[in-house]
Amino acid sequence: MANYLVTGAAGFIASKVSELFLEDGHSVVGVDNLNDAYDVRLKEYRLARLQQREGFTFARQDICDMPALEKLAQAQGGFDAVINLAARAGVRYSVINPWAYLDANTKGALNLLELCRRYDIPKFVQASTSSIYGANAPMPTPEDADSSHPLQPYAASKKGAETMAYSYHYLHGIDVTVFRYFTVYGPAGRPDMVMFRFAKWIAEGEEVHLNGDGSQTRGFTYVDDIARGTILGLKPLGYEIINLGGHQSISINELIAILERLIGRSAKIVRHDQHPADAMANQALVEKARQLLGWNPQVSLEEGIPHMVDWYMKEREWARNVKLT
Repeated sequence: MANYLVTGAAGFIASKVSELFLEDGHSVVGVDNLNDAYDVRLKEYRLARLQQREGFTFARQDICDMPALEKLAQAQGGFDAVINLAARAGVRYSVINPWAYLDANTKGALNLLELCRRYDIPKFVQASTSSIYGANAPMPTPEDADSSHPLQPYAASKKGAETMAYSYHYLHGIDVTVFRYFTVYGPAGRPDMVMFRFAKWIAEGEEVHLNGDGSQTRGFTYVDDIARGTILGLKPLGYEIINLGGHQSISINELIAILERLIGRSAKIVRHDQHPADAMANQALVEKARQLLGWNPQVSLEEGIPHMVDWYMKEREWARNVKLT
């Protein structure tokens, strides 16, 4: 069995990836600095579930700390692959504090690539984002669409990580898979993302803050499908950029209507101007993931949204107090 380094292990996608590795009998060293980019209670919830499992080791470290990463690799005797899912996420806060994004998303990726070089780790998986496609992407968006005009420092920092990964592939032969994730949802999701926010606001009878008229659309994919696809990316590919997620698109107005029905309450909508950092639409073309990885999403919105709402209602005693960033 393999030994994997998974960064951002207490995060939404990384915790599910780690869980699937452990279910298959692999060992996982999870790294996370548990920062307060969003309410740490969600990270602690996910981490506690992983720490109950055999084969999981946790290191509270920052991927910007290269000496700490080296000590970890030395103590473990190396890794079979590095799956870099650590990031400062969210488009809007990156406009306020771009330096935090450059450190975590670009410098952090560089440190992990250098770790692969120094310790002969053959495979590197890098999380990127659909935000990299900017304002005028074709729908659905293929991987060869323009990615050189990001709308926010968040996407720019991810573009930096992608290109750094290519240089390490070219110079040092590291096998790299870059995943451009589209909108991911599911239980214990990030509180800055639309599914969690709207479910909480509607369930608690709070105002639902809607930017724009609600006609903007998003392509959603359930977190389990994203995690399975990420693991499939461990196969040797050379250097590939692959869209993952965003296969099923609905408008924000449609999403609110579904949540109202499932929760049994009407949304108290407060409308705001469209935020300039937000794209009007995103939807992924995922043929490359199907062809190279054999990936096919299994959980529809009709199945996945109720799972997410059920989780919130089950964990409502503490989840209702989660701060929305």
